Amino acid sequence: MPIDDLGTFVALSRAPRRVVSLVPSLTEAIAASAPDVLVGATDWCSHPADLDVPRVRGTKNPDLAAIARLRPDLVVANREENRELDVRRLRQAGLPVWVTVIESLAQALDSMDRLFAEALAAPRPKWLAQARQAWSSPVLCGDDEGPVVVVPIWRDPWMVVGSRTFTGDVLTRLGARNAFGLAADRYPHVDLAEIDRPDIDLALLPDEPYRFTPSDGPEAFQHVQPRLVSGRLLTWYGPSLLGAREHLLKALTV
Repeated sequence: MPIDDLGTFVALSRAPRRVVSLVPSLTEAIAASAPDVLVGATDWCSHPADLDVPRVRGTKNPDLAAIARLRPDLVVANREENRELDVRRLRQAGLPVWVTVIESLAQALDSMDRLFAEALAAPRPKWLAQARQAWSSPVLCGDDEGPVVVVPIWRDPWMVVGSRTFTGDVLTRLGARNAFGLAADRYPHVDLAEIDRPDIDLALLPDEPYRFTPSDGPEAFQHVQPRLVSGRLLTWYGPSLLGAREHLLKALTV
């Protein structure tokens, strides 16, 4: 019996033929590699762009009844993206749920490897091996040489990427220094003055979960250089990893 990232036994009598994904990154990964098994996804699952499966509302408020009606053999979730309450209720309804735990790039690659090999009983995707290779290169800057970066994920109130996050690990691997990498919280609330200060080089403004735009976000910064980036490249751990390194290195050029 396979065991998910939380150490929970997931009862699967056969390779899943009907899978509902509650995580955009995992939806993209499954759609790219085992599209025939994907029968449901959240409203936030935007990739691939032509994904045509029933939607089951959001990651934090999934429609549990709608999921049950899809008769999935397996539901895939993530500890950060999804609520423990929803996972528990799905299991109480008799639905197997595979929960991933991803707080670093290495965890992401290993977790997806196990998802395909053990949970889905599917061949390991070629893109996964390519992503490992793409991110095996050493960082380009030393710990004390790379740009100091802040990544806001929300405003009013402002929230930023803190410690123990996939995004923070990606930044470190690219030679950048997360200004809040030693924060006690993973996504601390901060005042604008704490992130718009002269000792920070760049503010990377993603388009998710808060949608920063040219007219909403950059105007708030007086001391730090703001730069709009794709949130998918910073936070998703699927096939987007293949091009993320190159694009993010360009974004981090001061």
